[in-house]
Amino acid sequence: VQLQASGGGVVQPGGSLRLSCAASGSIFRINAMGWYRQAPGKQREFVAAATSGGSTNYADSVKGRFTISRDNAKNTVYLQMSSLKPEDTAVYFCNVGPRAWLPGDYWGQGTQVTVSS
Repeated sequence: VQLQASGGGVVQPGGSLRLSCAASGSIFRINAMGWYRQAPGKQREFVAAATSGGSTNYADSVKGRFTISRDNAKNTVYLQMSSLKPEDTAVYFCNVGPRAWLPGDYWGQGTQVTVSS
């Protein structure tokens, strides 16, 4: 499975961004799709996940601000991020796997999100 993430950038506090991650290759192996992030000097942490059955899960720190969705026909997962805060600054990694939970077996290359005035 190959993952191509896009959509990162620089945004002011309170702004919005949408990340996308498209999967290709052995996509029959995919159930859960989601996102992790890693800020400088910190461990990688879970952000959000969505299963092929439609269940979603979020880290407490992003609930009510981030929305995960997926287009199974396009094998793509999205992360709509709103009300962004400086502490959301991190490299965001797409992650997918064959089970209904993450972390899965496959990682994308990461996309930088910077929230700064």
